[in-house]
Amino acid sequence: MDALPNAGEFLVWFVVFLFTLTVHEACHGLVAWVGGDSTAYHGGQVTLNPWPHVRREPVGTLVVPLLTFFTSGFMMGWASTPFDPEWGRRHPKRLAAMSAAGPGGNLLIATVAFVALKTLLATGTVVPPIKARFNHLVEPVAGTPEGSVLYPLAFLLSVALNLNVLLCLFNLLPLPPLDGSGIVQGLMPGAFGGFIERLRRNPVMSLLGLMVAWQLFDVVYHPVFNALLRLLHPGVAYS
Repeated sequence: MDALPNAGEFLVWFVVFLFTLTVHEACHGLVAWVGGDSTAYHGGQVTLNPWPHVRREPVGTLVVPLLTFFTSGFMMGWASTPFDPEWGRRHPKRLAAMSAAGPGGNLLIATVAFVALKTLLATGTVVPPIKARFNHLVEPVAGTPEGSVLYPLAFLLSVALNLNVLLCLFNLLPLPPLDGSGIVQGLMPGAFGGFIERLRRNPVMSLLGLMVAWQLFDVVYHPVFNALLRLLHPGVAYS
């Protein structure tokens, strides 16, 4: 049995994707709130309830993920957390911390998923697959009944690990409008920080930044995926 039926794959993907976006944005909002900017807190974004994030960005959290899944089998999308730009100018280090918090949330989810997968592997509950894919990093041991919860669990943890590593690294690229540019802006205040802020506020530059970032990431993620496989399955060779 190869993972899940199509409806099951969609459900797992959507749950993981929406939870991932929610944690990412909630981390932004929480760090901003702790740092003195309550904009996201009053907007309801400092929460693990996905609804405030969906309400703020329905296209990025619902429409685009559905379209990309049914056309490519992979979910893409976005959400956003409001903050006070003047607060960021007065407290550039706090701006950098807020920007880094979102990828930090992704790293936390990825770490939990990785530990869970290693634990299942260590107990012999799951094994390395013959062919590894983005959503198929492990598979239940031979003889596992078809209705076992291990099939959706293996699928869920595979997607959670890969998706969150991808989003963490992608968002850390120092290109507008990604979080990496906010980190650079906060760590390098003054004229250069102001220049980065103007780029981030320019829709055309933000679109160009996303296009360049995706091209760069498409090249570097394959080695990252291979590194994840080596960490999960040391001694197993995948072509």
